[in-house]
Amino acid sequence: MNREIPQTADGGAVPLPTPADCAALQAEFGRQLLSVADWWLENTLDEAHGGFLGEVSAAGVPAPEADKGVVLNARILWFFSELCLYLDKPELVARYRPLADRAFQYFVAHFDDKVHGGAVWSVNCRGGLVDGMKKTYAQAFSIYALSSYYRLTGNSAALDKAISYFELVEKHCVDPDLGGYWEAMSRDWLPVEDVRLSEKDLNAPKTMNNHLHVMEAYAGLYRACGSGAVESALRNSIEWFCERIFDAGSGHLRLFLDRNWKDVSQSFSYGHDIEASWLLAESLEVLGDPALDARFSSCIRALSDSCLREGVGVYGQVLDTYDFSLRTRHRDSEWWVQAEAMVGFLNAWQSTGEVRYWNAFLQVWQFVKEHQIDWDGGEWLYYSALDRAKEAQPYKAGFWKGPYHNGRAMMEVCRRLQGMGLSERNYSPQQSPLPFGGEG
Repeated sequence: MNREIPQTADGGAVPLPTPADCAALQAEFGRQLLSVADWWLENTLDEAHGGFLGEVSAAGVPAPEADKGVVLNARILWFFSELCLYLDKPELVARYRPLADRAFQYFVAHFDDKVHGGAVWSVNCRGGLVDGMKKTYAQAFSIYALSSYYRLTGNSAALDKAISYFELVEKHCVDPDLGGYWEAMSRDWLPVEDVRLSEKDLNAPKTMNNHLHVMEAYAGLYRACGSGAVESALRNSIEWFCERIFDAGSGHLRLFLDRNWKDVSQSFSYGHDIEASWLLAESLEVLGDPALDARFSSCIRALSDSCLREGVGVYGQVLDTYDFSLRTRHRDSEWWVQAEAMVGFLNAWQSTGEVRYWNAFLQVWQFVKEHQIDWDGGEWLYYSALDRAKEAQPYKAGFWKGPYHNGRAMMEVCRRLQGMGLSERNYSPQQSPLPFGGEG
């Protein structure tokens, strides 16, 4: 990290955060991490049918008949596995480890396709198949989660399953002629016409979002197994992402592409730009190839720069998208964008020493505390309180909202602050008021 003291506009020195500053921030993020974990523990267990509820409203009301999506369930499995790996107090691990085990058991029982392999897209509340489509994005999150559970438990069945999914993706979802990953296949791994991840997405065969999370998943799998095949695939993933999806001219990511990698996007995504900046840095670090670092480190800086330059709102929050046709920024503040922005700006500050990134990180965290966290009901609102009244908010737990973005951000920030020469800090209900304590 560049440790030179940055300069203000008039030439004066801007002091770096002190160990005391970082310790105070660690305490805040540590309390919020356990607060998020406790909300999921206390509000989402499906006692009637097993696993986790498919949906819980912003007011905390469960929807027991809601379908269950693989992305949500994989993210729950990933979060509680990583949380137990992160925590070093046995009593806290004992509190949360059963949720990781529960998530793994339900995933294998109901989302793992015993006929065609891979993970199905959704099941009903009782675990019966609803949609067997093989979306590459879903396979990626499944690999990511199973790899973390293996690292936590040493359960070889989890690693075997992750590797089998990896092999299926590499066999069926790679464009053999032009490279990159197809967006989706049928349940039996045949081409399909409608490959959209969600209704708001374009029907494009290759997408940024898909490639970002395949790269993320392969980094997690390589960390778990060190396989040469995974190493090669991770390298390909990074190269495709940086050479085909990153746009050096704008400093943004191309969101939707045709088979020939032609950009057909209708917007920029500031949230994905800043998320990708640190996930790319992490993937390069896991791979550990100095030559690849040298080739693509400028991509990381450009993505951080473009988000800070263009994507910050009047309250310090990061906005989601810029629409090309309307020439306007999407003004709603989504929970996942703020979570990823904190990690991305902190990563940029660690890499450059530029105080503007540190300030951006602090501003987003202040916004989250004031407008995104529901201090009364727990967890984070889907949109900020400035955008929607609580009664008009989408679910707190549902098909697209799990503990992955905000829970991961809490752990990442704590790790990075600890990495600044600070002593390890432990968090427990005895040290801080839990849940839903009081910074906000």
